Amino acid sequence: MASPAIVAIAYNRPEPLKRLLSSIEAAYYPEGVSPALVVSIDNSGSDEVANAAREFTYTHGEKVIIERKERMGLKNHVLACGDLTEEYGSIIVLEDDLFVAPCFYEYACKALESAEKDDRIGSVSLYSHLFNVHVREGFIPVDDGFDNWYLQIASSWGQAYTRKQWESFRSWYADNKDRDLAGINVPANISGWSEKSWLKYYITYLIETGKYTIYPRVGLTTNFGDVGTHACRSDSDLQVPVQCSESPRCRFSTIDESRAVYDAFFEPLGIMDGENPVLGSYGKAGADTETGTDKEALIVDLYGYKPIAQMIDAAKAEGAQKVYVLTPKLLPYETVRSYGRQMRPVASNISYGVKGNDIHLYDVSKSAAAPVKEPEALEFLYEYRGISVKRMMKIIRYRILEKFGRS
Repeated sequence: MASPAIVAIAYNRPEPLKRLLSSIEAAYYPEGVSPALVVSIDNSGSDEVANAAREFTYTHGEKVIIERKERMGLKNHVLACGDLTEEYGSIIVLEDDLFVAPCFYEYACKALESAEKDDRIGSVSLYSHLFNVHVREGFIPVDDGFDNWYLQIASSWGQAYTRKQWESFRSWYADNKDRDLAGINVPANISGWSEKSWLKYYITYLIETGKYTIYPRVGLTTNFGDVGTHACRSDSDLQVPVQCSESPRCRFSTIDESRAVYDAFFEPLGIMDGENPVLGSYGKAGADTETGTDKEALIVDLYGYKPIAQMIDAAKAEGAQKVYVLTPKLLPYETVRSYGRQMRPVASNISYGVKGNDIHLYDVSKSAAAPVKEPEALEFLYEYRGISVKRMMKIIRYRILEKFGRS
């Protein structure tokens, strides 16, 4: 594979851009590799960002500055930058509020090489999530011994594409850019994003074509969340650990051998109870499975965010004779078994058969009284460890003052 170009996307934040470019310059690059650096600047009516790009010294290859003549907006700007795959073959795309790890480039090269072996991989992420963005609760992928995991969500916080991956998306986008993206398999949080979002289209593309993004176990980028067009305040919510070694961790699994494959809701596609699948074969949860003469379907909803009623109806419409739901929601169906919420990640409570009354496996074909609700405080304490009452009150005070615009 040819050396992917590095594409930095900028608009009106000169200082964050300088920080990103400095981290790119300080990174390690394989011997004999001289990647081009392209700084693409959307038109903001100011020369500050362009001047920062011009003054920056890049010593690892050619530096190209593209100054857009007209204001494009984030969606069209990202799409135009993605189209640079036609010129460079493969690219690494970095928005200006990011920071890259020293070994980000070598990781991206090896991840792209791995992704080329499987058409089910639709993009490469350099970022690694620590919380479920839909519900803003903690997320940790299952550690299956590999340095990667898979998620049916594309990344906007450090991503890479081959020409083939990008062209496949562009072809889908041409046919779908004007339609409503809402659907039971597209999280409402995503389909409800502004029309200015390019990412919601890429995520829907992954969902509808059965593709995934390959993610690193430990990130190669982190996000400063600087104030900008789509961020009214700076915060550290999106900061994650990054690899600090000269050589990245690149023992990649395939999708088929991975035990860490997640749908667009951050729900595992395989769920085990001890040595046995909850239903069907490992890696098939969420899809129909054959059990005897019955066709069974399992809906995994550990975060309680999926549109369960619609998904049950869809499973029955597709011919499922039995539908099961694994969720913390209190539903009026027979409880097959229940699990606690103690181990991390949350799926481990099912994998190791932790008993409790927090997560329930329901047989939808049988009506019954809903389980008794556990105190919500227990779920909060599971999610947010080590918060004292005093510290909690300070957080509440800060949020209230922030909301009403007082200091």
